[in-house]
Amino acid sequence: MKLQNGAEVTTAPQTVLLIEDDAPIRARLAAALSEHGIFKVVQAPDLATARAAIASQTPDLIVSDLKLPDGIAIGLLAEVREKSPQVEILVITILGDEATIVAAIAAGASGYLLKDALPEDIHKAAIEVMEGGSPISPSIARFILRRAGEIGSVLVAPMKPAVEVPHLTPRELEILWGIAKGLSYNEIASLLEMSPNTVPTHIKAIYRKLQVGTRGEAVYEAIQQGLITF
Repeated sequence: MKLQNGAEVTTAPQTVLLIEDDAPIRARLAAALSEHGIFKVVQAPDLATARAAIASQTPDLIVSDLKLPDGIAIGLLAEVREKSPQVEILVITILGDEATIVAAIAAGASGYLLKDALPEDIHKAAIEVMEGGSPISPSIARFILRRAGEIGSVLVAPMKPAVEVPHLTPRELEILWGIAKGLSYNEIASLLEMSPNTVPTHIKAIYRKLQVGTRGEAVYEAIQQGLITF
């Protein structure tokens, strides 16, 4: 129910796709999200079920764990963000390492909570994401702020010696770092003083060399391999 000009207006619940493999945790999250009737929750225990659910009906919000039985959800989240940018994404996970955090944000996550969040905080975070906010667990927020301060305005990040990463050119590493910062192709081109038309070509080469298919996966792999650091 919402009040509009003093009158009650009934609105249909928004659809939430909840992706979580642990049954008790999934039940707890579903109960928290379903409270007050604002959200209708569709549950998926793995990526395969989630893909089928998305193909059947595009959700308004995806609330997802990252480490699932059939893979890491970052690739799926990036696909959804690319194909359906109106879909909001809230990550709820136990993973708080820098590679995962940066990759999830690069994949399009608007919010990032750790699983120790209280039920009322989870429900509040879902509403906040749908209203354009970016709820983040305090420990994750501190990490992001600390890293943002260290990054400054310089695009090129420290990296391991070139002998350890011969498969990516210096230009590709610069572009990869731009992706990690969430920059658009045009912003990357402007900062590197190159034609926007050439950026996608470099992106395709990066994807091929890292054997990935999305921005989020590229960032995750790059950090795991030490190609870029924060």
